[in-house]
Amino acid sequence: MARSLHALFNAIANAHNEQELRLAVMNTVGEHFGVERGGLYLLDECSPVDIEAQTIPDVCLEGNPVGRYVVERHAPAHEQLILAPGDWKEICPRQDHAHVMSGPIICDGRVVGTLNLARANGTPAFDANDLADLSALCLHLSAKLATLRAKPKTFNSPLVSRLTPRELEIAELVAQGLTNTEIGEKLFITQNSVKQALKRMFRKLGVSARAEMVAKLQNGLS
Repeated sequence: MARSLHALFNAIANAHNEQELRLAVMNTVGEHFGVERGGLYLLDECSPVDIEAQTIPDVCLEGNPVGRYVVERHAPAHEQLILAPGDWKEICPRQDHAHVMSGPIICDGRVVGTLNLARANGTPAFDANDLADLSALCLHLSAKLATLRAKPKTFNSPLVSRLTPRELEIAELVAQGLTNTEIGEKLFITQNSVKQALKRMFRKLGVSARAEMVAKLQNGLS
């Protein structure tokens, strides 16, 4: 178990963007914690500072005390940590959510997401070791997310406002010299999707070549 957790830490450290971060976690976390269901939910950077537990998807139900504990205390919890025996079943009767555990993802002093795990009826409840592992995992996720969101901007031109976040991500990879195939692999989209996105981006920026697009975004050249 310790080995899989350190493999997960390494996968988090090697993620280049938030999509890779999600995949790194979800490809490993189920096996490590022995869960049937799980999810990493990240609020975008434009979300309001003051969030309620129910605005984080799939914590389980509106008014869920586990989710509220996580949001209010910035600490992980499972249902047996804060509820009397049997109370969770009254709150969430779902058989695949017989036991739940949730931890906070923190960035700039606020909760910007949660890592949520669930075990089905008939499986062991989460314990102190699970809680300690989740706490360590959330620390790594929070640190990596802060790094990703603090990355220096490649482009300084006000023309970047013409592009969507995904188009801007593609432009940054173009600036790094990646081919359409390599960009597709990085972003988990098809090569044709990259090609069509570049066509749209060229039209928006009034350019006809990749190098011209990069120069215009970097320097605001006309």
